[in-house]
Amino acid sequence: MPATVIKVGPLGPYENNAYIIADDATKQAIFVDAPLDSAKAIDAARGYDVRLVVVTHRHGDHWANIDDVKKATGAPVHCHEDDRAPYAAKVDGAAADGDEIAIGDTRVRVIHTPGHTPGSICLFVESNGGPVLISGDTLFPGGPGRSDSPEALRQMVDSIATRLLTLPDDTAVFPGHGANTTIAAARAEHAIFAAREHPAGLCGDVTWA
Repeated sequence: MPATVIKVGPLGPYENNAYIIADDATKQAIFVDAPLDSAKAIDAARGYDVRLVVVTHRHGDHWANIDDVKKATGAPVHCHEDDRAPYAAKVDGAAADGDEIAIGDTRVRVIHTPGHTPGSICLFVESNGGPVLISGDTLFPGGPGRSDSPEALRQMVDSIATRLLTLPDDTAVFPGHGANTTIAAARAEHAIFAAREHPAGLCGDVTWA
């Protein structure tokens, strides 16, 4: 059955995005990320039966309003096991690679994409507007997310190349901050990056160009 993905943002000082993934027939939904100013996303979720809150990774800007979101929705909170700390007391379960989260007849697939953090995850769903990937802070227009070490950057680029760029070209990429892109655009940008040599110590805010 068709699903709707609602993007709410920019929210808070870091211009985060939050998302509602909703099954059109049953109005069951997943609430994704809980940044500051999540009251706007909570408002967007009204009228939906939120069954689960999923946080894409452990950085504090994605958890800032988790207590408010949990109270408003009454839904359990899941994240990847590798990112459970430091929020273990607020986490009710794990979102593991390959899990398919059911909301009505809609299935939302969890894709583990380590690199930005060890437990970074993305969510893939077939929406009524076409395939959508909620990419957290793993993939943005123009490049990967910030990396804390060269090893983390290499891991994140590998996650993108092997787990995300294999998705259909027309997949819309909805990131944790800022504007959207597509898998087709990301694949073309990544090819430019992959064709060049890079310094051994490359990390931080890196662009494909």
